[in-house]
Amino acid sequence: MKVLSLLFLTFFLGKSCDTEKKQDVETAVMEYVANTRGFYQKITVQKQMVAVSKERNSPETGTPKKISNAQWKKIIAAFQEVTLEDLPNLKSPTEKRFYDGAAVANLKITFKGKTYESTPFDHGNPPVEIEKLVTIITDLAKE
Repeated sequence: MKVLSLLFLTFFLGKSCDTEKKQDVETAVMEYVANTRGFYQKITVQKQMVAVSKERNSPETGTPKKISNAQWKKIIAAFQEVTLEDLPNLKSPTEKRFYDGAAVANLKITFKGKTYESTPFDHGNPPVEIEKLVTIITDLAKE
């Protein structure tokens, strides 16, 4: 009986920790900004909603749209793979942004009251460590 109780509690507590992680992602705000002289795009992901703005001088973030459950699960999985403390130290794999070969992009994540911001990288070619998350976020803007 003690073993059965112990197994039940272990399973129950393990599930609650998993749910807590997913709820934490609900509180995160992810902002992806890519810009150059003639191009601007800001994608904001928060609470299973995405807003896309293409106006550099507008305070509006665009009309929020609901993210499908399948896409949201992908975002959660990709978010959990990112080490937020390492975000400012990531190296860009290419440097096309230095000669206008690509727009300058940046990923900013506000999580639990703290802001983590990546170093600039080429739009369309993020550092490997955040590539999955950035690809999912930019794909949301295409829909």
